[in-house]
Amino acid sequence: QVHVVESGGGSVQAGASLRLSCTASGRTSSNYNMGWFRQAPGKEREFVSAITWSGGTTYYADSVKGRFTISRDNAKKTVYLQMNSLKSGDTGVYYCAADRGDLVAAITTGAFGSWGQGTQVTVSS
Repeated sequence: QVHVVESGGGSVQAGASLRLSCTASGRTSSNYNMGWFRQAPGKEREFVSAITWSGGTTYYADSVKGRFTISRDNAKKTVYLQMNSLKSGDTGVYYCAADRGDLVAAITTGAFGSWGQGTQVTVSS
């Protein structure tokens, strides 16, 4: 089972940028689909973005399209989430997730096999 760890969170002003990283370890291979979810205080966890194991297909929530970019470096076993033009509504704990199954199904159900501990992103207006 793959183990994933997030990093790169922090506190920024609205309009700023942050880049989150998620590094995989353990019984890993490159063919894991990866996703980012977030959970704001008092709200349910929501999908943010995902990328196929090859990096050939990406998915974004409507709320982040045009502002966030997901990418991966399989040689480094790392997935990145570049977040630009951050808004206060982007505040939350961001979780990285990994899964080898159908990515669309995993995005829809939130049923990724492995999850990180999360990294806090706070955007103040």
